[in-house]
Amino acid sequence: MKTPTTRLLALLALCLVGPAFAQNAGIPIYGYKVVRTYPHDTSAYTEGFFYLNGYFYEGTGTEGESTVRKVDMETGKVLQKIDIPPPDYGEGIVAWKNKLIELTWQQQHGYIYDLHSFKRIGEFKYPGEGWALTEDSQHIYMSDGTPTIRVLDPETLKQVGKIDVTVEGRPLVNINELEWVKGSIYANVWLTHNIVQIDPTNGKVTGVINLRGLGPAQDQLQDPSNDVLNGIAYDAKHDRLFVTGKRWPLIYEIKLTPPSGN
Repeated sequence: MKTPTTRLLALLALCLVGPAFAQNAGIPIYGYKVVRTYPHDTSAYTEGFFYLNGYFYEGTGTEGESTVRKVDMETGKVLQKIDIPPPDYGEGIVAWKNKLIELTWQQQHGYIYDLHSFKRIGEFKYPGEGWALTEDSQHIYMSDGTPTIRVLDPETLKQVGKIDVTVEGRPLVNINELEWVKGSIYANVWLTHNIVQIDPTNGKVTGVINLRGLGPAQDQLQDPSNDVLNGIAYDAKHDRLFVTGKRWPLIYEIKLTPPSGN
């Protein structure tokens, strides 16, 4: 998905949100407990992921294989799907009212679909890369691989603000898949085993969820260097948190365990 330059930057991200650094900085480090698992299509290169009304919605990437899909939680069966033709590379997705909004990686445009029929009903443009989307019922939030999360007007999809994400005052790069959870932005940090909790009012990382050990073994992955943790979905009504990874065989419902040292 990304370039060699961003891979080098990811090493910095790994250092900044690694358990040792976080602990030394006084940032809580949460563990996890698996509550249950759900099937996941191992051909799905997960870029966008959310839960809505009993279903998973997923945006997948790679040129020529990008899709947006609605998935039955229990069986993993794809109930609806739209293919994204080349050269577009599908990225993050989010639902807003009766619309489903999708980013593309480097094409500097996104698409708007009818949430129910998956019919394409619009297009919008933005500068730079598109990585991920989430929403809080007032705004849409967009990551682009930099330390800045863009704040978008949900009706016009124009940028109206920004959140500069920092760990102990230092910018955090490679912010990837996003989810709004209980007033915080949860974000995968690309090429790490960590999800960071971000305060949207000031961009500070307030917690780290260490998911090391979750997911398939390296020798079971099609491409171990790229088939990494990516995908966060939250069911607010039932307080359920789901995570997965690119081409992983399972989606995990998890509960956070108390921070290290507690």
